[in-house]
Amino acid sequence: MEILYRRFEELFEQFLEKLPELLFAVIILILFHFLAKGGRKIYKNVLDKTPLTSSNVNFFGKLIYALIFLIGILVALNILGLSGIATSILASGGITAIILGFAFKDIGENFLAGFFMAFSRPFTSGDLIETEGVIGRVQNIELRHTHIRMANGCDVFIPSSQLLAKPLYNYTRDGLRRGSFTIGIDYRDDAEKACRILLEVIKDNENVVGNPDPMVQTTGFTPNFVELTGFFWIKVDVSKQEIFLANVKSELMDQARTALVKNCFTFSSEVSTAVDMSEVNVRLDNTSKPPK
Repeated sequence: MEILYRRFEELFEQFLEKLPELLFAVIILILFHFLAKGGRKIYKNVLDKTPLTSSNVNFFGKLIYALIFLIGILVALNILGLSGIATSILASGGITAIILGFAFKDIGENFLAGFFMAFSRPFTSGDLIETEGVIGRVQNIELRHTHIRMANGCDVFIPSSQLLAKPLYNYTRDGLRRGSFTIGIDYRDDAEKACRILLEVIKDNENVVGNPDPMVQTTGFTPNFVELTGFFWIKVDVSKQEIFLANVKSELMDQARTALVKNCFTFSSEVSTAVDMSEVNVRLDNTSKPPK
């Protein structure tokens, strides 16, 4: 019992000696706890202004809190003279990070790409975008991928790394869309006059904006007709651009056809049909007997 008592006294004395350092370490942990909460709050306020979903914002908020509080734990361990434990934590964490980095390279790449895209914001929900031949409207933006819906109803999930590394086309960022239509006239018609007529048709349409200017050009020669193309711009609500653009294009095509017909233009070359009359030999053989 006496040995146990002495051992207890030694431990108690060591505790009293370490008490100031222990209290200081606890204070450090408390300070880093509040610092981590403040950092998480600031970071969430920044991410709330991005198109990321609330689940992604909460995930990064927790990650920021864990990283800051981990720094506090390492500082507290060094204060207590347990730098060896702190070094082991860092070493094991580094090894774990390397292993996970190789194992989940693609996943990590997409998460980082989504993180950087959250600040650059090349598009938002509802925008019409195209990448690598895939065209659709943005439905949801996650860290690892972006969900878009194509015009044919197909849902496509595009990895964030592709959106960051490959060319990205945003058709609705400024609300302007350019449309075009093509019409053919006969080679004997006046192409310059037809271009003027088509340009007036486009300018007179109330749905076509004047800036950028519309234009009509001769764009090709086919075996049967001269190809004329009219270009125009419209400005509408981003959620209805595809439908509205198709309606305006159809309306302009009908007006262009009517105007050209009114001005006696021909829409295709004449087709002539040749009939080949081959010589036919006919032999008449009268073998009937004359009547008696």
